[in-house]
Amino acid sequence: MRKFSSSSAYYQNKLKLALIGQSLFGQEVYTNLRKQGHKVVGVFTVPDKDGKADPLAMVAEKDGTPVFKFPRWRVKGKPIPEVVEAYKAVGAELNVMPFCSQFIPMNVIDFPKHGSIIYHPSILPRHRGASAINWTLIEGDKKAGFSIFWADDGLDTGPILLQKECAVEPNDTVDTLYNRFLFPEGIKVEAVQLIADGKAPKIPQSEEGASYEGIQKKANAKVNMAQPTEVIHNFIRGHDKVPGAWVVLDGKVRFLNTYGSVPTGQPIEVEGASQPGLIAKSGLILFGFDGKALQVKNLQFEDGKMIPASKYFSSEETASLDLTDDEKKMAEEIRVIWKGILSNVPVIDDTTDFFKSGAASMDVVRLVEEVKQKCGGVQLQNEDVYMATTFQSFIQMFVRRLRGEDQEEELVIDYVTRDVNNMTVKMPYQCFINGKFEDAEDGKTYNTVNPTDGSVICKVSYASVADVDRAVSAAKEAYDNGPWGKMNPRDRGRLLYRLADLMEEHQEELATIETIDSGAVYTLALKTHVGMSIQTFRYFAGWCDKIQGSTIPINQARPNRNLTFTKKEPLGVCAIVIPWNYPLMMLAWKSAACLAAGNTLVLKPAQVTPLTALKFAELTVKAGVPKGVINIVPGSGGLVGQRMSDHPDIRKLGFTGSTPIGKQIMKSRLLCCYYSNISCITKVSLELGGKSPLIIFSDCDMDKAVRMGMSSVYFNKGENCIAAGRLFVEESIHDEYIRRVVEEIKTMKIGDPLDRSTDHGPQNHKAHLDKLVEYCEIGVKEGATLVYGGRQVDRPGFFMEPTVFTDVEDHMFIAKEESFGPVMVVSKFKDGDVDGVLSRANNTEFGLASGVFTRDINKAMYVSERLEAGTVFVNTYNKTDVAAPFGGFKQSGFGKDLGKSEQNTHCIITLYHFKTSFMTMRIMCMCIQVRKPCMSTCGLKL
Repeated sequence: MRKFSSSSAYYQNKLKLALIGQSLFGQEVYTNLRKQGHKVVGVFTVPDKDGKADPLAMVAEKDGTPVFKFPRWRVKGKPIPEVVEAYKAVGAELNVMPFCSQFIPMNVIDFPKHGSIIYHPSILPRHRGASAINWTLIEGDKKAGFSIFWADDGLDTGPILLQKECAVEPNDTVDTLYNRFLFPEGIKVEAVQLIADGKAPKIPQSEEGASYEGIQKKANAKVNMAQPTEVIHNFIRGHDKVPGAWVVLDGKVRFLNTYGSVPTGQPIEVEGASQPGLIAKSGLILFGFDGKALQVKNLQFEDGKMIPASKYFSSEETASLDLTDDEKKMAEEIRVIWKGILSNVPVIDDTTDFFKSGAASMDVVRLVEEVKQKCGGVQLQNEDVYMATTFQSFIQMFVRRLRGEDQEEELVIDYVTRDVNNMTVKMPYQCFINGKFEDAEDGKTYNTVNPTDGSVICKVSYASVADVDRAVSAAKEAYDNGPWGKMNPRDRGRLLYRLADLMEEHQEELATIETIDSGAVYTLALKTHVGMSIQTFRYFAGWCDKIQGSTIPINQARPNRNLTFTKKEPLGVCAIVIPWNYPLMMLAWKSAACLAAGNTLVLKPAQVTPLTALKFAELTVKAGVPKGVINIVPGSGGLVGQRMSDHPDIRKLGFTGSTPIGKQIMKSRLLCCYYSNISCITKVSLELGGKSPLIIFSDCDMDKAVRMGMSSVYFNKGENCIAAGRLFVEESIHDEYIRRVVEEIKTMKIGDPLDRSTDHGPQNHKAHLDKLVEYCEIGVKEGATLVYGGRQVDRPGFFMEPTVFTDVEDHMFIAKEESFGPVMVVSKFKDGDVDGVLSRANNTEFGLASGVFTRDINKAMYVSERLEAGTVFVNTYNKTDVAAPFGGFKQSGFGKDLGKSEQNTHCIITLYHFKTSFMTMRIMCMCIQVRKPCMSTCGLKL
């Protein structure tokens, strides 16, 4: 029995190879060939440049492999005899040419037993010739890839041995395409083993679809602005940094690279464009003739200097820093690093230019990593080197990074202040997008009103569709490229704990804002609206590093063995639309789990209660939540909410509100999926209307039933999604129960919600108050008995009397429709008719909550098991907790807030199958399937 090593592959057939090429790519191919047991009998590469050997030569020389550095193979088109003889002497059976910039004679190409194979970075016959990756992007190809073909006397025309392809992403560049696919897949050497095993095909290239494009030069790299934006985008990204697409800005040549989204900014003339460009905080915005926009992140000057495009108008304004003694020591350490890389430069002085001295892209990586290792762990990006090419500018950039001076500018907030509740409250009122408070793009505002007296608190930005798009773009960028998605889950939890601590530090201010904006009684706002919000963030902060998959035992197909497991991963950008009854608490319920799972979000607060959400946004910045992770866009549901429902980049939408609006959201998401060219199948969770039944049996604890029954209706002024919309009271205790309820109502204090002794505050807004009055008028008109209330309180503000209706029959409007206010709707049922009252209680299209009061445990269990609701309260009501899932079914929606189960709604479940060797357990291949969890419409009874 032969034993196989787990550290290297064993191959029966091996070849003697000549490797003709260069660069890091050639080095990796060389290393992989040797690992697979092939013998590299000679490496033929380019001569040293400025005293530095090519990476392929360096690793081959270290291994003792013969290395030849011929400057050329031919002179005036004829092979150089001594070069050809030196090549033939190594006795190769196959030439492997992974990255070859030299012209190789045909008597070398054809000399080995198996000929020669060449790597080419395109799907031949398309894009023959040089710059194939660039042309793949310039031409807007939807697929990229590489070909390994048999060399012949044509230009990339030989028969195909192997091809691999990948999709071109919308914002791919030459670098991302190369690093993501062409390099890691291209350095695999399975083609050589196919030849060794006699299994390599030779598929003639078709001339149909063949193309040849030459090397782009500066002269023909100018951007033609009279084209569609997508064409311009492809042209810019395809030209990479060299030669670099360019335009004339303000009469000067400027090179362009990278792409993004569209904000506002300072106009700048662009030669040949149909309209001026914009210098914005996020870069240079260019417009094609179709009016669509693209973003250029960086600009490069003709002298090679690169700057962020956003700094175009201020690129020369940065003052030089005076270095401390410690910083000077670090500068000298960096000088040594530069000298080690630029070994051909006698002295590194302030004017030494990194790239003009011969540095290449791999030297950039080395510089960044050495600085990180030797200079206090300061984290630089490759891009930083391109933007600070001289030694002096590099040191200035490094010291600013070391001091933290290049960090995000301090958050600027234009507060509205109010002296109220024995404190000064400071309230942001603008849209919060990408970590900044900004006016709506069109400058529109609206009034938010204090329901206690009807006065205007302040004007709030009225977000537009464009603002929603900016917010979604910021959230997507934060998810795709920001630190949030790369952050360790435990660090993410630490930020959420910090956020909860800040909310607790500001709890009195938050409760005061909640009171004046929503009408909540201050004591309730402090304990429930704010208190439970803090608990929610703390609870889900603890879940951040506990969101995990599972291993799954599966049937094994012998002799193979498989390891199967799942991972839970974030969805991406989530949209949240919250109601006005618990503004801050609903924000917490919807967003805490979303953030804990690693998603980013765009949130629309209710139009009438935006202020605590905007104050919350301020606290997220103080907590250190990265920009773009949380975005708040106040405005109307018809405009802002609708755009969120329609947006193709939203991966989940959570909504709490009315059933008709929930249905509209579902419809919008379906239409988006049907009509959009972009895939936008989106998860939706809906917590909608309710008409929760509360059954009170004659054997109840009467004191508790009265107290809890009143709380079930009048808690938070009746503006409560799980409020008992209908009470069923057993006939023998009905009259006594109503009498005691009315007595208790008469003791309730109605008034200023900031007064600590107030029991009942104003309804949230005038339109809602008017609907409640109309609701009561309908009840009287249909024949129900109005026992108490039913009118607006005669005082300023939006106050409604606590109301009691009896003799309510099942067909009546108030028996079927939710009031969402302080209206108790009571029906009696015959003594002992348990099944009859159950039938009546379940005769509703809603299924959010329910309750039963009885001392009989058997009766309680029988009734609770048959009530059709997501939550059943037994001898209590309104008891919710962050650890317990909350949600309904039927027309009350689907999906759960809170509890462990909510994490699943903010994740995708990815299934992994690892096929392993029976003896060595070495991973041989991996197949990944993504499975979205089903949206359950069944409720969990508590």
